[in-house]
Amino acid sequence: MSVRSPSSTRVPSTTGMSAPDPIDDPAPEPPPAMDAALPAAVVATILSRLDVRSLLLASAVCRCFRSCASHALSFLPAFHLLEVVLTHNLLRPLLPRNPALRSLRLDAARLDDDAVDCLARPGLHELTLRNCNNISGRLLRELSATCPDLRVLSLNSLADRRGLAMTFSDLKALLDGCSSLETLRLAFDLSKFDNPSFSHVWSSASEGLSSLEMGFIPLQMLLALLAVAMESRQRIGYVKAPVFFPSLQKLRLTDSPIMEPESATATDLTDAGLQQINPKGKLKHLSLIRSQEFIYTSFRHVNDLGILLMSEKCTNLESICLGGFSRVTDTGFRAIIHSCPGLHKLKVTNGSHLTDLVFHDIVATSLCLTHVSLRWCTLLTDAGIERLSFNKGLNVLDLKDCKSLGDEAVRALSCLPRLRKLVLDGTMITNQAMEYLGVGVCPLASLSLRGCYKLTNDCIPLLFAGSVKESLHALDLSRIPSLTDDAIMVIVRTRTPLTELRLRENPEIGDASVKALASMQFEGVTCGSTLQLLDLYDCGGITLLAMKWFKKPLFPRLRWLGLKGSLNRIMVDALVLTRPFLRLACGGEELGTPYRDTSGEWCRHEDDDSEDLEPWHLDGEAVSDAETVNEE
Repeated sequence: MSVRSPSSTRVPSTTGMSAPDPIDDPAPEPPPAMDAALPAAVVATILSRLDVRSLLLASAVCRCFRSCASHALSFLPAFHLLEVVLTHNLLRPLLPRNPALRSLRLDAARLDDDAVDCLARPGLHELTLRNCNNISGRLLRELSATCPDLRVLSLNSLADRRGLAMTFSDLKALLDGCSSLETLRLAFDLSKFDNPSFSHVWSSASEGLSSLEMGFIPLQMLLALLAVAMESRQRIGYVKAPVFFPSLQKLRLTDSPIMEPESATATDLTDAGLQQINPKGKLKHLSLIRSQEFIYTSFRHVNDLGILLMSEKCTNLESICLGGFSRVTDTGFRAIIHSCPGLHKLKVTNGSHLTDLVFHDIVATSLCLTHVSLRWCTLLTDAGIERLSFNKGLNVLDLKDCKSLGDEAVRALSCLPRLRKLVLDGTMITNQAMEYLGVGVCPLASLSLRGCYKLTNDCIPLLFAGSVKESLHALDLSRIPSLTDDAIMVIVRTRTPLTELRLRENPEIGDASVKALASMQFEGVTCGSTLQLLDLYDCGGITLLAMKWFKKPLFPRLRWLGLKGSLNRIMVDALVLTRPFLRLACGGEELGTPYRDTSGEWCRHEDDDSEDLEPWHLDGEAVSDAETVNEE
C-alpha cells in the first residue's frame, strides 16, 4: 500500500480550478534601488544641471540621490540659496572644497565671523550677502587676501550689530586687494570708515569699477570725495585714474543727516557740486537720495539750474532716482525727461514742487518708461497720472502718499496691459477704484493699498471679480480700519495663489482670518499652501488661540510671520523652535529682505518647498530607498 506525502496532495478548487501554488507563482520582488536602476554617473549628471535649491530637495529622495548631490556640490560653479537662512553648522557641509565655485549668494542673517573663512573662498568672482548684521569688517580683509579676482561684491547691513568692529583699514584692504572689482555695493553705514584719507583711498580701487552703491555716506565724506575728484582732473600729468573712474556707469549715494546742514554752501551739496557727479557723461544709472529717517531735511542749495546743467551731461541715463530735492520744480524734472531719450526708470521722492505739468507733453517724447516712483509728491493729481498712463509699457508704478490722487487715476491705470506692481498707499481712492482694477487689463502681481482708509470690505469682491485673482501674488491691506475677517473670507474663497499678505494694524482682523488662511485651498492643496509671508502685527483680534494654526503641517511655505509682541512669549518661542526656518517679527519691523530691489521679481517661485530642506539639514541620517518606498 503506497502512502502519498502531504505535499503532493492537491485540494480541488470550489470553482473547478486548481489554487495557485506559492512555489510556482512567487510574490513580486520589490523595485530595485535607484542606484541599480540608473548608473550613479547618469544621476550625477542630471543633478548637476539643477540649481542649489532643487539639488538639496532632490537629495531627500533616496540614499543614491543624496550621495550624488553631495558630490555635485563639490563642482558647482554657482551656489545661490537666498530662500533659506542657514547657520554656519548647516552651511559648512553644503560648501565643501570646490575650485570651480565662482558665484556665492546667501542670506547671512544667522552667520557670524566664524563663517568668514567659509565665505571668502579662492576663485570667487561674485559674492552677494544679505543681512550681514553679525559679521564684522574682518570679512573685507579676508576677501582682499583670498579673492583677488572678485568682480562683484554686494553686502547689506555689514557689522550693524552693536559692538562689531569695522574700520577704515578694512575698506583700504578691500580696495587694495580686490583690484578686479566691477560692481561694489556697500548697503550699510559708511560712517564707520570716516578717516582723513577716505576720499583718497578710492584712487587705489579697480579702474574697471562700473557700478558703485553706498547705502549711507555722511555728507562731509561725500563732499570730500567730490573735492578730490575735482582736484584730480586739474592735475597735470596725473598718472592715476580719477576718483570717479572713466568706466563708472552706475552710482548710488545716500545720506541721512541727524541735524539740519548749515546754511553755508561749503557744508552741503550745491548746484556746482552736482556737476561733478557725472563729469564725463557716461553714467547710465544715478541715484542721489537725502533720507528723512531722522529729521525732515532736503538739498536746499540745489535748484532747477543745477538740474538743468546736470541734464546736459546725462543723455545716456537709463534710470535716475532723486530724493530730497525740495527746491527743484517742474522745470528741472522736465529737463531730465526731455534730455534722456533712453530713460526707463524714474524715481522722485519728496518732490514737493512736482505737479501735473511734468507729464503734460510726455506723449511728444520718445520715452518708454517702465518703472516710475513718485512717493510723497503731494501736488500730483489724477490729471497727471492720466498723462503718465500713455506709457503703455509701464511695469511698476509707486504712488505712495500722493494724497491728491483718487479713483480717476486708477481708472486710467487699469488700461495698462503690462502693469505688474502698483503701490497706492495713503491715496484717496475708494471702492470704485477697486472696481476699475477688477475689470481692467492689468496683470497685477503686487498691489499695495496700505492706509487707504476709504476702502471697506466691499472692495475685495470688486477687486477679485476679474482676472486679477489669477495673477496677484502680493497684497497689502494694512491700516484699513473698516476691514474685517469677512474680507479675508472672500479672499480665501477666491483661491488666489497669494505668496505675501500684509494685514498689519487692522483692529478688526482676528483669529477667524488666521483659521481661514490656514485652511485655504489652491489646486486641491490645503494648509495655506502658497503663503510665504504673513504680517498680522498689531491686529486687534489676534489672540493666543491663533498660535495653534501656525503649527506644522499648516502654512508649509511660510518664511516670514509678523505678530504682536504682547502675545505669550513662551508660545512664540515654542513656535520658533518647531519651525527654525521661520523668521518671526514681534517688534513691528517690516517683513521681507531689506535693501532689495524687487522691481524684476514680481513672479515668485510658486511651489516653494524650502521647508522640505529641514530634514536634510537638521538630520545627519540619509533616507534609505526602503524608507522612501514605505513613506510613499
